[in-house]
Amino acid sequence: MSLIKENNRQYYEGAQGFRGDGNTTSFTTTFNTDLIWYSSDPNSAKYASNNFKLYTSATGLPGDWTEMTYNYTVVGNTINFTTTPPADGFYIIVQLKKIDGGNYGSTFNDKAYGEAVEKNYGSYAYTKLNDIINNFIVAYVGDGKLITSAKRTDVVFHAKRAMQEFSYDTLKSVNSQELTIPNSLSVIIPQDYVNYVNLYWIDGQGVKHVIMPTNLTTNPYENPLQDNKGIPIQDNDGDNIDGTSITEERWAENNLKNRKDYIDNTEFSWDYYYGENSYGAGQLYGLDPQNANVNGYFTINEREGKFSFSSDLVGKIIILEYISDGLSTDEDTRVPKLAEEAMYAYISHAIIASRIDQPEYIVNRLKREKSAKLRNTKIRLSNLKLNEIVQVLRGKSKWIKH
Repeated sequence: MSLIKENNRQYYEGAQGFRGDGNTTSFTTTFNTDLIWYSSDPNSAKYASNNFKLYTSATGLPGDWTEMTYNYTVVGNTINFTTTPPADGFYIIVQLKKIDGGNYGSTFNDKAYGEAVEKNYGSYAYTKLNDIINNFIVAYVGDGKLITSAKRTDVVFHAKRAMQEFSYDTLKSVNSQELTIPNSLSVIIPQDYVNYVNLYWIDGQGVKHVIMPTNLTTNPYENPLQDNKGIPIQDNDGDNIDGTSITEERWAENNLKNRKDYIDNTEFSWDYYYGENSYGAGQLYGLDPQNANVNGYFTINEREGKFSFSSDLVGKIIILEYISDGLSTDEDTRVPKLAEEAMYAYISHAIIASRIDQPEYIVNRLKREKSAKLRNTKIRLSNLKLNEIVQVLRGKSKWIKH
């Protein structure tokens, strides 16, 4: 039996068609994407949260489609019409929301704008975490199997832990955002952020330039106000009163392209630490190569939960690449199929190892199996291509200088 349930129209266009007969009051979609429904009333604020729209036509010809205003409800992926069913011979289209709005509807408001279709592209390479949990319980738990019994909650816990561990260095779990640096020189850390991978600013040609972290400055976690003896001042509740950071203010007001202040008010001091005076921090050359960077700098402001940037990056477009723990969408999280066996091995070892009176040779065998399958998964997901390696090695005659 084929594992692909969607036809080409469903996959590429995000649309599925039905015909009304005047009597049928329900239609079930077969998209890989579940329907999300809040309201059938286009005048309701909740209507915009649906991930699909319905259209109807008497002829089925382009330009003849109108947005359906029938009252309906959705249960699972079944659309139920609560009043008059679609007339006999009428064409009905379920259009998942699409970046270009889809092929139906004649005005901007009629079109199904969104990203439900695009998020499904390439989905065959993945399986849902919930499916892995269900498959594990069916295949690995029961009489005559290594794990005779296990609660679903235990399997869910270990599956989520596996997803977290794999996300850090195994799975393709790098997310990215395109942002603009505002005048405040700070952008908020993404909601599902765990650690950053890279930051770039994008020039007028669309070419990326790496932004480096810096130890030229820092973001203090607390900024307590002090009295004239240097003792922090407290409010009526006994908590320190926070002020603004002078360090952050000076960093935000500097100009690394045209610096006027020296470390100790001497030009010698500036040149010694940064490089030549007329350049930014190490932008020509100097005695501290870690600062030899023309692309600006960033720090992570843990106090405010933001990335902070040097003043020469204001107004620039940046790309923030970061990793998540893979659980931001709970059990709907997508797992690469190439990592599925490693997930099963991790869960098996975790369940057996957490129980008392388990033979050590069994625990050790499962541990070795987990490690071997994880290693295989890393190799598979590394996505090495021979022609790409060959292209790099064509420059093997070049000297690598230190």
